[in-house]
Amino acid sequence: MGVDERLRRIRGWLWIVVVGLFLSGVTAFPLEIEVRWLLRAADPLAEQFPALVGWIERVHVGLVETGDRYPFMRYGTDWLAYAHLVLAVAFWGPLRDPVRNVWVVQLGMIACVGIVPLALICGPLREIPWFWTVVDLSFAVGAFPPLWFAYRHIRAIELQQAEPAGSTRSSTPETAGPARP
Repeated sequence: MGVDERLRRIRGWLWIVVVGLFLSGVTAFPLEIEVRWLLRAADPLAEQFPALVGWIERVHVGLVETGDRYPFMRYGTDWLAYAHLVLAVAFWGPLRDPVRNVWVVQLGMIACVGIVPLALICGPLREIPWFWTVVDLSFAVGAFPPLWFAYRHIRAIELQQAEPAGSTRSSTPETAGPARP
């Protein structure tokens, strides 16, 4: 596979991550409204999924009451939203020059791995139901593969660029064909 094809694939995988980060950031600003909409949409499912609908209702009440009594607490989710947007912008570097900015992709993979202990430790401490912890873990599951695929293509480009110009890959004795006279 040529460098141009690898670059196209890298950018495709990275755009998935950038769009995900952007959407996560933008949707973290109007949480109270979104959770209200989610509760309305989930309400018909209350009999089939009482724990889920009950949780969404609890979250909505918590957001409303906290927002009414302590509006400054919303500032925390504003910073969460901002952090997602900043991370999305950070991926512009690898989109432009993936080999030079491979560290951003590595950082993204490390962050994905870090989601797992955070969700598994802090979720129970904050009384987050297990099914919602699984939703939180889905961010790692959703973002790690495209980052990994991009990373693999970046490393392949690095190897291609490290080969001396005009040289062909040397074959090892195990893969070499019969010797020619």
